[in-house]
Amino acid sequence: MSKKALGLISALSANVIWAFMSIPLRLIKTHHADQILYYRIITCFVICLIYTFAFNSNDFRKDINNIKQLDSKNLRFTLILILLSGVFITLNWFTFIYVVNNINVKSAAFAYMVCPLITALGAYFILKEHLSTIKFTGIGIAIISIILLSNASVTDTLWAVLTAFFYAFFLIIQRKIQGINKINMLFFQLIIALIIIIPLLIIFPQPFPIDPIFWFSIVIIAIVFTILPLLLSLFALESLPSATVGILIYINPVVSFSIAFFYFDESVKLYQVFAYLLLIFAVLLFNSKILLQGFNKIRNYNLNKKTATLE
Repeated sequence: MSKKALGLISALSANVIWAFMSIPLRLIKTHHADQILYYRIITCFVICLIYTFAFNSNDFRKDINNIKQLDSKNLRFTLILILLSGVFITLNWFTFIYVVNNINVKSAAFAYMVCPLITALGAYFILKEHLSTIKFTGIGIAIISIILLSNASVTDTLWAVLTAFFYAFFLIIQRKIQGINKINMLFFQLIIALIIIIPLLIIFPQPFPIDPIFWFSIVIIAIVFTILPLLLSLFALESLPSATVGILIYINPVVSFSIAFFYFDESVKLYQVFAYLLLIFAVLLFNSKILLQGFNKIRNYNLNKKTATLE
């Protein structure tokens, strides 16, 4: 399987996993969004810290040395990018938790409908990534779908757009950072996130949660819905353009929409179903070249196998 195909599978898997995050979040809905964020970050940090020094210490030292050996200009640029990526992913986590627990799951899904557009267009204008006519057509169809679904209140829409903005620019920045081990990159970002939340914990102290359901949910969120999908996304960005990884985020709202309807019993209208079907079509159209290449490779492999059997 080609690296691009693996990248595509990784990006798809990350977004399908993320879509189910609303389920454990709703289990701890009574807790404030900032409290959930704090312990999510702390738990992720502790897990990555243990893994890094127990199993990944050589790669960690290697990346630290490689960063130190950069000239002053590239060193400053790399450190700024790492800092920004840590800030953006932290803000994305907070806004997403707030939207799921204080607005609704459909608004959270809407955020990840806006995100791919910001990512694709940001990658086009900032990273100068090429977008073909077919890809622009896919973006256009996605915009039509978003217009159909953007009937929420102004406040809800602004929260959704803010959530989307933070994650879109996190992806764009990640595309610029190359050559750092994925686990180490995540560890650096968690250090930044920890630096952000520690002053808040000191200034606004909160009682330590003792509810076992809270800690069960936090551990699941940290491992299954944070570390795993982030690593999959970082892997995908090594072989795929930011625009492609960004547009695959549309899988997230499609799955989230289904969860909102089937699991949380949120009301769904016919035009919303149509809009989400448009989204699926937009994703397939945007990635049609990669998908066709994959199908052709499978077909050629089967033909060669059949020919070899006949011989």
